[in-house]
Amino acid sequence: MFSSAQVAANEHPNLVLSQSDVKAMRAATTVQGSLFSNRFDEVKQQVDAQLELPITVPVPKDAGGGYTHERHKKNYLEMHQAGVMYQLTGSKKYAHFVRDMLFSYAELYPKIGLHPKRKNQNPGKIFWQILNEAVWLVYSIQAYDAIAPALSASEKAHIENDILRPVAAFLSTESPDTFNKVHNHGTWATAAVGMTGYVLDDQEMVEQALYGLDKSGKGGFLKQLDELFSPAGYYTEGPYYQRYALLPFITFAKAIENNEPKRDIFGYRDGVILKAIQSTIELSYNGLFFGINDAIKDKGIDTIELVQGVSIAYGLNQNPQLLDIAKRQGRTLLTGDGLAVANAIDANKEQPYQFNSKLFGDGSTGEDGALVLLRAGEEDDQAVVFKATAQGLGHGHFDKLNWIFYDRGNEVVSDYGAARFLNVEAKFGGRYLPENNSYAKQTVAHNTVVVDEKSHFNGEVKVANKYAPTIDYFINDEKLKLSSATIDTAYQGVTLTRTMGLLEIDKSLPSIVVDIFDVSSDSPHQYDLPVQYSGQFIQSNFDIENNTTLRKPLGTKAGYEHLWLTASAKPETDLAKVTWLNDNNHFYTQTSLLNQPTSFLFTQTGANDPDFNLRQQSAFIQRVDSAKNHQFINVIEPHGEYNPSREYTLQATSRVKGLSSEKIGDIQVLEITLIDDQKILLAINQGKLEKAEKSFQYKDKTYSLTGRYMLISPANKVK
Repeated sequence: MFSSAQVAANEHPNLVLSQSDVKAMRAATTVQGSLFSNRFDEVKQQVDAQLELPITVPVPKDAGGGYTHERHKKNYLEMHQAGVMYQLTGSKKYAHFVRDMLFSYAELYPKIGLHPKRKNQNPGKIFWQILNEAVWLVYSIQAYDAIAPALSASEKAHIENDILRPVAAFLSTESPDTFNKVHNHGTWATAAVGMTGYVLDDQEMVEQALYGLDKSGKGGFLKQLDELFSPAGYYTEGPYYQRYALLPFITFAKAIENNEPKRDIFGYRDGVILKAIQSTIELSYNGLFFGINDAIKDKGIDTIELVQGVSIAYGLNQNPQLLDIAKRQGRTLLTGDGLAVANAIDANKEQPYQFNSKLFGDGSTGEDGALVLLRAGEEDDQAVVFKATAQGLGHGHFDKLNWIFYDRGNEVVSDYGAARFLNVEAKFGGRYLPENNSYAKQTVAHNTVVVDEKSHFNGEVKVANKYAPTIDYFINDEKLKLSSATIDTAYQGVTLTRTMGLLEIDKSLPSIVVDIFDVSSDSPHQYDLPVQYSGQFIQSNFDIENNTTLRKPLGTKAGYEHLWLTASAKPETDLAKVTWLNDNNHFYTQTSLLNQPTSFLFTQTGANDPDFNLRQQSAFIQRVDSAKNHQFINVIEPHGEYNPSREYTLQATSRVKGLSSEKIGDIQVLEITLIDDQKILLAINQGKLEKAEKSFQYKDKTYSLTGRYMLISPANKVK
């Protein structure tokens, strides 16, 4: 075992773990029954079992999800854990395990070229893409940092010169495009090389990691922080990749703080790293991240990236609400910050985390649109995600002014996310499927207007990256959450403006969604507005012609070729209703005001999909033909309950009896009549707020509108 004096005399560890951390952690392992000691015992048992098995470092052969890919992933995780065990116990068997595995990699690495299953770009050697190579080094350098005190000078020289430096060189000087790229691949590479520089006492390596290969600041870790995050901490590729990119940002930042505290890395850009950790939490519902852009929907706040983020953030600010998230994560880290979190939870210091309506500006200045979150109240109440963001680089989807709706813990109006089976080698090697480009990224796969069956920006990423919506306003009041955004670059000569609200009718009832979508053009177009719903179709208030014996694709391109046209309708009434039952066993109805002839097209994914790559997704599309200007007006309401266990159904039909709208100058007036004849009157000033008060006449009455909106609820309260 190490003595305290021995620990203090060592240079290592000096990355995420510090010498003072180790001293406190070692003492904590003896506190029986504590979260930290329980986790220590669990990890020690796992590592001890692994030490009984032979070390396996196979020749790389498989893409993501294959045996060799997964074996190399396990290797770096096991090395990392063994390194921590060496620091906490002082037993050299753990150090020898890491040493011997790194020796095996030092023998393998010079013998292999680029990976046989490499992608067309950014290939790795140990892994099929260079990204995974960087992840390997981020973990492996921490393992080496932990066990370096147990090695002889010759052993250290062998590991440093024959594996650590070669991998760092491959990630940096041999792969300049990736290393200098402002992208999550570049983030991982710079973090890996910079951390290696600290451990090997190579300041040149550190400076290149921070400022780019030429150290000009045009690339590197700080440039990543400058451009990939908005001032609010929103990551431009969306929540899924924010979660993934978070780990190299926070891990390297922790290493910078431990080695060069004068850089004040956690204060950089007004604390953008801490804001990024906080916003990653906010960008979730019922523990899962919002599934926009190239997202895998089962990722949530318990992922290791955010577990580390929460522990590091708590170590810096001791925010008791973070402890609530840490308890939900249910994972204790064997780090100094992990110890602080565990001790605080043991002492019952946590406070409930407050999820609120917020606007997260996008882009480095925060002015490239925004992701707008409208939350009704309690954490599992109604929530609207209004996506008026920038493109999101290559992982972005062509879905400006898209939205998702959540209620009672479930996604109700959904986003397809990514067409990919991550690490399922049988499905295209675990990579993004071809249908990710041909369907999942296309506009019709989302809940926003499609013009002339063409995707926004004609599906061209380079064009889309140049433009973003303008946020017209954002309101977060008690009874009404309201936001509006506009874009006129998604289609030439077409302006799209969407206004979304989450409106409280009565505290005893769920809030309803108000969706007003204005489309304007000087020439006529076909306008499609899909709703991708999760659940089972129940009924409509209009006749539907179902294609029960023969189905054809809805179109030939831009994602339409992947949609079976299952049914169609042309409602003769000016009020159209579609009701479905969600997986949470509650009913939802969209009530649509049809102010022009409108068709309803019912679709399911699966057309032109010979390998069954697409998940089944149902939708209905409102279609307006040959119109210059059109306003889609929809109200979506949760209602009722179906209980299959107790065999009862409550309020399976809509509460909305009537819906009318009128535009009075810049003022949009929406009137909702409920089945008990109570009325909701919502007036919104869509123009500039030139005066504090504005009067308007509606149905022979004069109203005064102060500020952006006026709301008269069933209780006859005026806001």
